[in-house]
Amino acid sequence: MHILIRKFQPSDHEAVRALFRDGIQEHIIPSFTHAISQPLHITVTLCFFTVGYILGGGSVVLALLAGGLWIGLLYYCCYEFYAGYVRLKLNTDMQDIAGFYLSSPDNCFWVAEAEINDQPQIMGIVAVEGKEPPDGGQKCGELFRMSVSSASRHTGLGSQLGQTVVNFCKERGFSKIVLHTSSTQSAAVALYYKMGFKLVQTPEEAEAPWWFLWLVRVSLLRMEKILQPCKDM
Repeated sequence: MHILIRKFQPSDHEAVRALFRDGIQEHIIPSFTHAISQPLHITVTLCFFTVGYILGGGSVVLALLAGGLWIGLLYYCCYEFYAGYVRLKLNTDMQDIAGFYLSSPDNCFWVAEAEINDQPQIMGIVAVEGKEPPDGGQKCGELFRMSVSSASRHTGLGSQLGQTVVNFCKERGFSKIVLHTSSTQSAAVALYYKMGFKLVQTPEEAEAPWWFLWLVRVSLLRMEKILQPCKDM
């Protein structure tokens, strides 16, 4: 299957938004499975069942209801962590992709297109935004919106999209590429390590309440890839 990586076009808008939405929300179930299987959450679940059973005077129904409420809360947090992120981004940069990513020479948005049954389909997306560092040093590029359709995984497309960003950032003279992801997106984290990114820190700020992250058992990760040494080094 031949795949063409090209710049975003307005006609790609709905397909790109759908791929972004589906790519993020597919992490809800794995995230919930990860959270509910943690020793602490297993203990809390058993406690809810026990308390419900005792307070209900030995009622199995109330025990199941109490445990179900806790499990439901965990699922809601996992769902809202990812679905809330999707809602936010669909109403910001992903609402006007061309205006946000193609109006500046330091930004760009690419799509990976393939012919499926003689019809062009978007199989992957990635974006980059050039940013000025707070200390006034060289610009860096921040990688955004990396997503590959399920039909194109394990084909090397993610690496191709990542290399497209690397080549662009080198051409723009950026000193490094940074990105943010989450610990539950294991396939993405593995890809970034393979591309030469290194874990820099776990950011303290997040677009979700701290207790969401605690319940979901997710760590937010900041990674970076150095492209060239800074001039003052």
